[in-house]
Amino acid sequence: MKKKFKLGVIGCGFIGAALVKGVVLSDYLGAKKVVVSDIVESCLDSIDDTGVYTCNSNRYVAENSEFLVLAVRPQHFANVLKSLGDYKPSKIISVMSGVTKLSIKKAFGGDAKVARCAPNLPCAIGSGVTAVDMSDFDDNIDDTDFIFNVFNSLGTVVSLDESKMDAVSGISGSGPVYAFMLIDGLTDAGVKHGLTKEEAQTLAVQTVLGAAEMVQRGDETVADLTMKACNKGGSAIEAVKVLEENNFRGVVYHAVTASVNKSKELSKQ
Repeated sequence: MKKKFKLGVIGCGFIGAALVKGVVLSDYLGAKKVVVSDIVESCLDSIDDTGVYTCNSNRYVAENSEFLVLAVRPQHFANVLKSLGDYKPSKIISVMSGVTKLSIKKAFGGDAKVARCAPNLPCAIGSGVTAVDMSDFDDNIDDTDFIFNVFNSLGTVVSLDESKMDAVSGISGSGPVYAFMLIDGLTDAGVKHGLTKEEAQTLAVQTVLGAAEMVQRGDETVADLTMKACNKGGSAIEAVKVLEENNFRGVVYHAVTASVNKSKELSKQ
């Protein structure tokens, strides 16, 4: 039986709202093909400009959508299940952090297909990256194309196996925080050396953006780019010496590992 909406979203928090705005404002899906529910009215107000249908009934969204997105916090999943009653959705897209596909399938007690997706913070501005495991849908190219394109409207999509999701959490999930702290540290240092905060932050942000773009182009390896920036006797090589002496790579590794371990812990709950 054909559903009224192509995409239904339960939860209109930060990621849920970003997803709705991404698919509608990019013109991938028309507003009339999307329905969203949330118990907090102000959250629904945040997507008023998209023109999608909104309501407070999770069950209505589930029953009337071909693909159901679970965009709630993991601790609220039990409440979502209760609100759906005996209804069993067949195509689920989950962006719940730390909740496995198996856990979702067991919770619904049916034969649902589940795509587990891990978008990161910059998805809110269309510059994010989302790791997706949509292997349950491999038998239908139209379904996999749809899921890919939903998240492609938010930035880059990386298709991988769910077993790698904990590593994803440590790199792209927590990664924006590392970048924010680097920018903040560069800004503070610039101010201490005579720049205004605005000057220092502009220099720091554009430098990080430019460096990332050089790596993204892939013309040279990161090691080659590092060497190119470090002219013998120049200032950059002195900075690199300090970073190496203070185990900069080790600090990054330990930060990622802590995030990965927490993700593994959450997955077992």
